[in-house]
Amino acid sequence: QVQLVESGGGLVQAGDSLRLSCAASGRTFSLYAMGWFQQAPGKEREFVAAINWRDINTKYADSAKGRFTISRDNAKNTVYLQMNSLKPEDTAVYYCAADRHPAYGLPSAYPARYDYWGQGTQVTVSS
Repeated sequence: QVQLVESGGGLVQAGDSLRLSCAASGRTFSLYAMGWFQQAPGKEREFVAAINWRDINTKYADSAKGRFTISRDNAKNTVYLQMNSLKPEDTAVYYCAADRHPAYGLPSAYPARYDYWGQGTQVTVSS
């Protein structure tokens, strides 16, 4: 069993930055692909970014490209999401997730691929 705990959310103004962290338990964390998803009120959970276990392959939603950066530190069992130039439309609960068996070792944008989920952290961006 893997437990994921997100932190780093908060209330910021448009243009500000935040760094989200996701701390994972489990000795095999370094083998998992990790992803970040967002869910705004009344909307489905949407892909933001993902990274494979070797920190070589990353994938981003179009809305995140150029503004967000996903990274991981396997020694700390932690994955990060650096969010810059935040916009009001980024307001959502952000979830991290772990994929135990990534297809071809690549990170996925599909929520159904992920086996474990954190409880989420709220990000609110005011205009």
